[in-house]
Amino acid sequence: MTPLFRIAPTPSGYLHIGNAMSFVYTAKLAKDAKAGLLLRIDDMDSERTRPAYVQDIFDTLQFLQLHPDSGPANAEELKTKYTQQKRIPLYEKALQQLITTGLVYACSCSRKTLEQQHGRCNCNGAAATLAEKDMALRIKVQTGTTIHFTDALQGAVTIDLYKTAGSFVVRRKDGIPAYQLVSLCDDIFFGVTHIVRGQDLLHSTAMQLYLAELLQYNTFVNTIFYHHPVITGHTGEKLSKSAGATSIREMSRHQTPQEVLATINRLLKENGLL
Repeated sequence: MTPLFRIAPTPSGYLHIGNAMSFVYTAKLAKDAKAGLLLRIDDMDSERTRPAYVQDIFDTLQFLQLHPDSGPANAEELKTKYTQQKRIPLYEKALQQLITTGLVYACSCSRKTLEQQHGRCNCNGAAATLAEKDMALRIKVQTGTTIHFTDALQGAVTIDLYKTAGSFVVRRKDGIPAYQLVSLCDDIFFGVTHIVRGQDLLHSTAMQLYLAELLQYNTFVNTIFYHHPVITGHTGEKLSKSAGATSIREMSRHQTPQEVLATINRLLKENGLL
């Protein structure tokens, strides 16, 4: 399989310096490995997706002088060819396959209920179907379920999936396939072989590896992961897309691409990535 890295932003806000650092690092790894670079935009959640945020992705890549080898070249091409909405049958096929394992069940828990139960769902009903209405679908995770993998930056990683995620959602109450399943299916669909993420997404990797084992997606199980340090703000908090001062959109108004890239390279060096 031809090596392929991917950049996979979600258009739910303006991209910030942390996103940009991850993009630049991913592009560097792809170049060093003589691998392809895919742009995949995670736009499944139409309620949070905004045209301005979609355009910001393309503007940010242009500003950073990053040029993916595949994926949408502009917002119109995303809409007509690459939107996740066009791959819903793929996600539903995977959901149906998970349902046949007997581990998927319907969950009626509200967010408030989950908060009161410390994130744990106690709905352990009969096996669910895709026809369930106004119910989330969860995949059952048994006590003691652990996920093991080797990370290119972290070394050997072991995650107790039951303690970290519990029985997690694979389809939301509104019928939208959940991020963990969608991301996994897309990586298989596009042939992604290398995934770069922040350390804060180690739990996502564990959930997706668990789903991949159930679905027998062996190519994903063999994916090479790079979980890099998360860039934080001055007070130590994780950067968010609502932090306007660190958005590339705002920075580009006062700095040149070379100045922003110099900042990114400094951050990469400080985090041992260069």
